[in-house]
Parts: sequence; structure tokens; C-alpha cells
Amino acid sequence: MVDWEDIRHFLAVAQHGTLSGAARSLRVDHATISRRLAALEAALNVRLVDRLPRSSRLTPVGRQVLERAVEMEAGANGILRLAKAAHAPLSGRIKLSAPPVLVAHLLAAQLPRFRAAYPDIRLSLSAEGQQVSLSRREADVALRLVKPNEANSVARKIGTMPYGLYAHRSYPQLTAPERWQFVAFDPSFAHMPQQQWLLRMAGDRPVVCELNQISEHLIAVRAGVGVAGLPCFLGQQDRDLIRIDHDVPSFSRDIWLAVHRDLRNTPTIRAVMDFTTAVVSENRDLSVR
Repeated sequence: MVDWEDIRHFLAVAQHGTLSGAARSLRVDHATISRRLAALEAALNVRLVDRLPRSSRLTPVGRQVLERAVEMEAGANGILRLAKAAHAPLSGRIKLSAPPVLVAHLLAAQLPRFRAAYPDIRLSLSAEGQQVSLSRREADVALRLVKPNEANSVARKIGTMPYGLYAHRSYPQLTAPERWQFVAFDPSFAHMPQQQWLLRMAGDRPVVCELNQISEHLIAVRAGVGVAGLPCFLGQQDRDLIRIDHDVPSFSRDIWLAVHRDLRNTPTIRAVMDFTTAVVSENRDLSVR
């Protein structure tokens, strides 16, 4: 009999390409991954993975087994989702994944309100910039700035997050746009639309500081380092910051709410979705446009 746990560990090796990467993803040690993989190969009496010095490569049979393993994983996760959906009481733990800026500067402050309305639901807020898999139960509900396209998930737009250029009111070059210096993300974020928009606005003017979180950009602007592109809902909260981009092209990111279709009518999931939608829609700088 094949052990599902062995298959789950094999899937992690296939997805990450190394035993160490699989171990990190499953939060186990390297030896556990190796042992589970060996047990699966012994049960099937076939080699599934070629263990190379710097990687783990699937054999031809391993690739065929992977196709079936992916189907098994989808079925197992589907069973768990159906079981979760059957628990009607408004209690339990729900994980909401959202961009760090929305967690730190919008959702976290509303937790007392959520607790008052749903005292038996433990809301786990996870600040994550990257996509998460709802099918793999990496989150129950997800807020994203790009429309999720994962199979079996449903998504709807619940808001729009406009950006603006902001500087501290004491910034020495405030009235001399040609002398502005900019706070940006580092080059690894070159794919991000807000980074591309900011660099277009900067043009030939210098980037003097690179930080990889919007919250850090806000701190830098407050300190007078330079000009940064901030979400308007964030820039407007600080009376010492001035928006200075009235003559430049506007820019915004859409806010999408996503959930697995099997869970969208679960009462606890609905409670988190309704709460999140209400928090976003009540902020006039995030209203749907």
C-alpha cells in the first residue's frame, strides 16, 4: 500500500527541484524528505528521482507518477474543503492572505471590529506579496493586486488602489521638481507596475534610496529622504506628507478578493469575505472605480 504522506513529500521534491527546497516548503528536515522518497520508491519498486549534486530530477517514470500524484493531491484537498464547508458554526481559524501594505495599514487596525462581530473565528492575517494557492490551502481567502487565475477559484474586484507621488512638507526640493530625488524598490522588483510607473515619473532624476516594502518607503519619505510613490490611502493619512503629482499620469492597482469555489458559501469564509469587502469599500481612497 502506498502511503499518501510519501506521495506528498515526492510532490514537494518535484515542485522545488531539490530535497532541501522540498524540506523547507514542508518544514521538515532533509533526512525526512530523503526517507519518504526512498519509501515511495521501495513501495513502487521503481526509481522516481535522480539525485544529482545540486538538484533532484524526475526520471521518465517519475514524471508519469507526478501526473497521478497531482490528481491525488487535488482530490485530497477537495475532500478537506468539503469537510470544512460542512462545519456551519461561525468558529474556527480562517487564513486571509493580503499584500503587506493592506495588512499593516488597513486590515490589522480593524481586527477589534472583526472580533466583536465574530468572537469565535480566529482570523489569521498573512502579509504576502506573492500569489498563494487556494487549492493547496495556503490561504482560505486572498486579497491580491492582480486578478488570480488559479483553477477552481473565484475572484471579484472589490476596490481600486490609486497611487500618488508624496514628499514631506519640509523636503528641501519640494518646489523644484527638476531636483527631486526618488525612493524606489530595488531592481528585483522591476516587474511591478508601481515600480515601472515610479521610474517613468523619475525619468533622469536620481533614485537615492531602494527599499522593498511600502511601509519602508513611507518611513523614508517621512524622514525627508525624497519623493516616493505611495498608495493614496496611505499618503493621505499623514498630514506632514504632501501629494505632488497633480501634473503626471495617474496610476492605480485593482484589488481582487479570491476564494476557492468549494468554500465560498461556507459561513466562516463568507464572514471574512464580507468583513474584508466592507473594510475596503468604506475607505474612500480604495472605492471601486
